[in-house]
Amino acid sequence: MGLVSRQDPHLQEVVWFAVCCRALTLLLQANFNPLFFFQALFNLLIPDHAADAFSPPRLSAPGLWDLLLERLLGGLSRWDAEHFLFIAERGYLYEHNCAFFPLYPLSVRAVAEGALWPLQWLLGLRSRLLLSAVLLNSLFSVLAAAALYKLGCVVLQCRRVAFLAAVLFSVSPANVFMAAAYSESMFAFLAFSAMWQLEKGQSWLSGLLFCLASGVRANGLINAGFFLYSRGKCFAFQLQVVSGSVRKLPPFWKELLSIASSAVLMCAIIFLPFALFQYYAYVRFCGPDAGLEQTVPKPLLQLALDKGYRLAATNGVKPPWCSQRFPVVYSYIQDAYWNVGFLRYFELRQIPNFLLALPVTLLGSWAAWTYIIANPRHCLTLGLERRKSEEEGKPRAGFCCPAVFVYVVHAMVLLVFGFLCMHVQVLTRFLGSSSPVLYWFTAHLLQEHEPLLWSEGTDNQTAAPHSEKSLLDKSPGSSGRGGTSENPVVRLLLGCRLITPLSKCILGFFLSYWLLGLILHCNFLPWT
Repeated sequence: MGLVSRQDPHLQEVVWFAVCCRALTLLLQANFNPLFFFQALFNLLIPDHAADAFSPPRLSAPGLWDLLLERLLGGLSRWDAEHFLFIAERGYLYEHNCAFFPLYPLSVRAVAEGALWPLQWLLGLRSRLLLSAVLLNSLFSVLAAAALYKLGCVVLQCRRVAFLAAVLFSVSPANVFMAAAYSESMFAFLAFSAMWQLEKGQSWLSGLLFCLASGVRANGLINAGFFLYSRGKCFAFQLQVVSGSVRKLPPFWKELLSIASSAVLMCAIIFLPFALFQYYAYVRFCGPDAGLEQTVPKPLLQLALDKGYRLAATNGVKPPWCSQRFPVVYSYIQDAYWNVGFLRYFELRQIPNFLLALPVTLLGSWAAWTYIIANPRHCLTLGLERRKSEEEGKPRAGFCCPAVFVYVVHAMVLLVFGFLCMHVQVLTRFLGSSSPVLYWFTAHLLQEHEPLLWSEGTDNQTAAPHSEKSLLDKSPGSSGRGGTSENPVVRLLLGCRLITPLSKCILGFFLSYWLLGLILHCNFLPWT
């Protein structure tokens, strides 16, 4: 898709910085590295927590190389990563494994059996799966940063803010989940790429990428809203163009039918992976269980007995969801296993988790408020009213430009749903891997209020067209690997004593969540 271009030094810097951040993340989480003293200190002060999480037994004794790999990368196989690695190795053996969608574990298994096949003489399957997951997530997180930059350039019409947002993505507060064996990196890459292609008018390619994204995470279904809004906006604009002329009724209905049918078809494509996966789960857990007990190793059967995990229907006893009118295993698992539902997390003992989600909640709410205040009429008309600036081909640039509206709505839907209906502490990674608004808005704040980022001879309005002549638009030789000072995040960190309190709060949030996430998550302690 042409994500990396040698003609764009800013994109090269985005990719290079993303690679460096991913390497640093892997280095810091390892139990065996040049910073071993600090990691050992963390492990001494914060030993591995005996979490009541999914932890299936290893059925084969690990070899020397397996132990070494576990020491290097074992911190990235905690919590939900165990589910993904188990699914990649054993398939959907337990009912609650079906909360995790199949495309990511399938990709992990494919790489482990393909590209890493020569290592089978040194590493067991589980170790190759872990290595595969880390390599894939490293690749996807870098590509996601590049896709976010490309998307920002098209939507924001301001290369300066797009560049800063993409660089911030590489130090995301959800960074540990972009590196661990989770599906966030893959989803972010597919979602941002799909949004970019849709903005370019590549509807079918965008639909394919959105379809793949919905095979990675359930919240990919919400992305169908981008297609519905795009088709509806196109139709509304066409009506306004011809509002002053007389139009025959048959062509109007013909065009309406064409737009509606294309929107429905694209939405169906996006929903297809979800529907197929629910059907697969129904066949597996609600169908006959011929000899299942004999095909499951005894340690895994014992784990099911000890923990109360449900295997595929045994002795003719089917799970309760099988008899529902619409047998959807995903919603049943969220309800029965993790008590996910409307306001169910609103308990006094969950106050620490609400505090964990407070920064991203405030940022998301602030972003929406800022956009509404800057564009009240645009928001009231749902962005379906053609503006004179758009007709003249000179739309407003920056975070408050008209094109950002649908992304703000998307972010708010995720934020409100996550805050009211989910385990609230996951909001940071939920928004961080699904919506570009978190990064666009923080880049907007930094660019608007941080003098250190203002270029000479220009004001601090990132939306102004002449801001493109900033330090980011220097010759290709002035940025990239040889010019780390041109990286705005590096510049802010080097001048941390001079930056504004707002900049310190934003960078503090991003970097502290990055570091704390590594320390706590890799020691099996609860994190976002």
